[in-house]
Amino acid sequence: MSSIRITTGGESHGPAEVCIIEGLPAGMSLTQEDIDTDLARRQRGYGRGGRMAIETDRCQLVAGVRQGQTIGSPVVVVVENADHKNWGERMRVDSAEQGAAPQYLESIPRPGHADLAGMAKYHHEEIRPVLERASARETTARVAGGAVCRRLLREVGVTVRGRVVQIGGVLSQTSDADYAYPNAIDWPAAESSPVGCDDPTSGDLMCKAIDRAKEDGDSLGGVFEIWAWGICPGLGSYATMDERLDGRLMRAMGCIPAIKGAEIGRAFHDSGMLGSQVHDAISTEEVGRKHRIVRPTNRAAGLEGGTTNGMPLVMRASMKPIPTLMNALPSVDTQTMTSVKAHVERSDVTAVPAATVVAEAMVSWVLAAAYVEKFAADSITELTRSLAMYQKDLEDRGLWRPS
Repeated sequence: MSSIRITTGGESHGPAEVCIIEGLPAGMSLTQEDIDTDLARRQRGYGRGGRMAIETDRCQLVAGVRQGQTIGSPVVVVVENADHKNWGERMRVDSAEQGAAPQYLESIPRPGHADLAGMAKYHHEEIRPVLERASARETTARVAGGAVCRRLLREVGVTVRGRVVQIGGVLSQTSDADYAYPNAIDWPAAESSPVGCDDPTSGDLMCKAIDRAKEDGDSLGGVFEIWAWGICPGLGSYATMDERLDGRLMRAMGCIPAIKGAEIGRAFHDSGMLGSQVHDAISTEEVGRKHRIVRPTNRAAGLEGGTTNGMPLVMRASMKPIPTLMNALPSVDTQTMTSVKAHVERSDVTAVPAATVVAEAMVSWVLAAAYVEKFAADSITELTRSLAMYQKDLEDRGLWRPS
């Protein structure tokens, strides 16, 4: 079964972040600007730390693209880490020179991070090898890969957008959206907001909450929402558990650093409701002399039985507060086993707006892979031709009509 596979590599203060995308059809237009746009969006957001003042992420397309089009082989994207020049000696690949003084061992793990678990798993004597890869800097490569997948989705008429609905205790006044109507969301306002929120009043309150947390040396988490529309029915499957698209999407969302909960639509809220209040009625409308299936509501958020149903896909995810605190929590020095304050690494106060961009990338990847699987083709021309035939069949049967 043909699919799209994404692999990333690189350390936070290493030379570069690298993304390899396999399984893309040939003939798809792809430029550096397609990727750089999303890399820049990932760097924005109120509450970001000093690293964003150092980096100006721009990619290099080093394989898989010729004269602005994919050629069917793996696409390789490289994003240099500008901060690497300040870490050259500590992050050198080769061994230290003979007789050189031993480097300082960073042996104080941070509560809430991968530091201690990584030391145990990989038999490290210090936390630096762990935090370098566990760092959210790795998501730079994911966003690059997701931008490539977003470009494929554009070819099949699918749009993926995200918005922040909560930071700390501040909930957006527009959080209760009707999931059947993506155009009801003010997406330009969300894009221009410093916190990615489409409601300016709530956005201002979120910024004030971030300021208070910064003054206290603390951090904030939040909730964001990812929308995707223009999706045809029939992506994913109920036939086997690993083909269920809801499982793939929640896995993709849950593997983003600091994400602790993911749901399709308002799943946690709906668990306390009656079935008659949760499920979407099915009816018909007359189009010319034909009838077609319509759904007046989209409480299922675009997925039923692990399969897309033609309605907009909506997901929510919860991000925990960033565990690196300027007002550090208690920890232990693993070299001396004495109680100390946790190691403090340069960090954000909150990264919920940036995580929203990362989640857009992950959803784009899953959806692009699902299209490639269903309409398996070696070229983008074949893929779009197969999709057009499938959509025409659905229209003829009255099962769906592109919006």
